[in-house]
Amino acid sequence: MKLTRQLGIDLPIFQAPMAGAQGADLAVAVSEAGGLGALPGAMLSPEALAAELAVIRDRTARPINVNFFCHTPPEPDAVRQAHWHQALSPYYAEFGLDIEAVPAGAGRRPFDSEACEVLEAVRPEVVSFHFGLPAPALLERVKAWGAMVLSSATTVEEARWLEAHGADAVIAQGLEAGGHRGMFLSEELSTQVGTLALLPQIKAAVGLPVIAAGGIANARGVAAALALGADAVQVGTAFLCCPEATTSAIHRRALMSEAARHTALTNLYSGRPARGIVTRLMRELGPISAQAPDFPLATAAIGPLRAAAEARGSGDFSPLWAGQNASGCREVPAAEVLAELAGGLGR
Repeated sequence: MKLTRQLGIDLPIFQAPMAGAQGADLAVAVSEAGGLGALPGAMLSPEALAAELAVIRDRTARPINVNFFCHTPPEPDAVRQAHWHQALSPYYAEFGLDIEAVPAGAGRRPFDSEACEVLEAVRPEVVSFHFGLPAPALLERVKAWGAMVLSSATTVEEARWLEAHGADAVIAQGLEAGGHRGMFLSEELSTQVGTLALLPQIKAAVGLPVIAAGGIANARGVAAALALGADAVQVGTAFLCCPEATTSAIHRRALMSEAARHTALTNLYSGRPARGIVTRLMRELGPISAQAPDFPLATAAIGPLRAAAEARGSGDFSPLWAGQNASGCREVPAAEVLAELAGGLGR
C-alpha cells in the first residue's frame, strides 16, 4: 500500500497512542513487528519525553509516531470548580479525604516549543495530534525535518479543516474508539458517528490518506476498514493487555471481564468526552456532567479519589479507557496481536 511504502513500514496497522497505559516498550514492540508504534507525549514533561525517545531510538531503527494534544489551556472558573467539588464531596468524605486540599493544575500539556525542541533532536518519522493541529509556526518546525503529520477527525468538517491547515493524513476516529474524542470544531456529541459511517465519508471528502480508528479489534475489522477505503487502520484497545503495556492491574481485569461490554463517553475524568468502561462514578453522577471543569482541569479533583479507591483494589473512580470492542484484549505479546490483525490483509 502507498502509505506503508511512504512510511517505510511493513503493515498498514498503527498502534494508537494511549497516554497513561503505555510507554516506549509497546511502541518499540509494534514497530519492530512491522506496524507503526506510537509514543503518547500528552502527559510527559520534556525531560520524560526525551528519556522515552532515547529508549525507542536505542531499541529500534523502525519508524515511530509521537503523539500530542493541542488543546488551549482554559482559564480556571472558580464557580464551576466549587460546583464540581460539591458534587465530589460525598466521595471525599467516604474516603476521609480533604477536598480543600485538591491541588491546582492538570496533568496534560498541549504541544509547545519545549516538546518540539525535544522532537527536533530525534526527528520521529510521524508526529500526530489530537484536538486539531498546533500553531502554524510549530507545525512548520515539525514538517521541517520531514515528519508526516497526522491528526484525528471525528467529522467530515474536521477532516476538511485538517487538510486545509496542513495535515498530511487524517485519522477517521469513529464513535467506537476508546479514550478521548478528537473533536475540535464542535462540542456537540450528536455529530459523532461510527467508524463504518465516518470512514467512507471522509475518504470521499479529502485527498489525503485516511486511517480508520474505532472498533477494530481483529483481522475481520481490519479487512472491513480496508474494504471501505482506509489506507491504514489504528488499533488501541486490543494492545492494552499486552505485557509491553503499562495498563494497571485494575484496568486489565476490567478489560478482560464482562464489564468491558458497557462503555460510555464521559467528561468526568478530564473535562472532555472520552470513552471508557462504565464505573461507579459515571453511573452515579451521569457520564456527562456540566459541572466538570474544562479539559484538563477536571483531572485534579479526580486524582485523589482514584488513588484512594485503587489502594483498596477498586476502579470505581479510575478512567478505564476502552473502545466498544474489547474482544481483542489478551495477555499476549504485542507482536502476536499485530500478527493476528494482519490476518485481515488478504495476503
